[in-house]
Amino acid sequence: MNKKRITIFLVFAFAISWLFGLIIFLTGQVMNSPELIPGTGITLALVLTATGYMWGPALAHLLTRLVTRAGWQGVFLRPHIKNTWKTLLIGWFAPGLLTILGSALYFVFLPSQFDTSLTIITNQLQSVGSKISPTLVIISQTLFALIISAPINALATFGEEFGWRGFLLPALLPMGKRKALIISSLIWGVWHWPVILMGHNYGLDYPLYPWIGLLLTVWFTLSIGIFFGWLSIKGKSIWPAVLAHGSLNGLASIGMLFIQGTPRLLLGPSPAGIISMLPFTFISIWILVRIEE
Repeated sequence: MNKKRITIFLVFAFAISWLFGLIIFLTGQVMNSPELIPGTGITLALVLTATGYMWGPALAHLLTRLVTRAGWQGVFLRPHIKNTWKTLLIGWFAPGLLTILGSALYFVFLPSQFDTSLTIITNQLQSVGSKISPTLVIISQTLFALIISAPINALATFGEEFGWRGFLLPALLPMGKRKALIISSLIWGVWHWPVILMGHNYGLDYPLYPWIGLLLTVWFTLSIGIFFGWLSIKGKSIWPAVLAHGSLNGLASIGMLFIQGTPRLLLGPSPAGIISMLPFTFISIWILVRIEE
């Protein structure tokens, strides 16, 4: 294990991403960031997060190889479709399905928050004069998201995965697979902290802000990072993890379509909540128990 290369990578990854985090902080933070195109919800913070912040680890990977003259072997870029197509399919569809399951669990534990009238979708349909069934719309949107979210979001999620699963995880593997999966996922969680402090995932008004949010973020990245890392190790490529990350991001807000009242974001219905991340947590525990060193 080359500790020098790992340290250089981490310095680059945190410095680049947290610099963009500082720009987001100085321009209204996450919650009050100006819209770039009025009425679209596309804010400066959203663009900076999806480009500069999320691509920091990928740039760090490239810079580390250049600075340390590490060469370009073992970059985990070949998809190995012929031999690992099952792993790619798991990455494509499993996170979306687990996200839907997590959202359902949220409403099982908090049934009073489930909107049986599907008010959000119903109001949207009424505003355009449509008589299509809200249930049919949600089913079709969910199926469509399951199919296209992974490849569409891959451009953004590649930035993180090329760094965390493409460089850091392989660099830590001499420690053993379990330790490498756990440590890389913990570091990934800490890397998220600046945007969590600005309200990403949990807002700003939850109990014991920001400490609960920071700790919960690390638990969340452990729950999904071990799974994503296992996909990369099994597929000998970052692409299963890239697709998995894209699938997760694409379905993350699906539970909000069914919310009535104020959602308890620390609990769900997004997969970053304690209840809604349970499917990922159980999968990752199973991986740690079963994985061969």
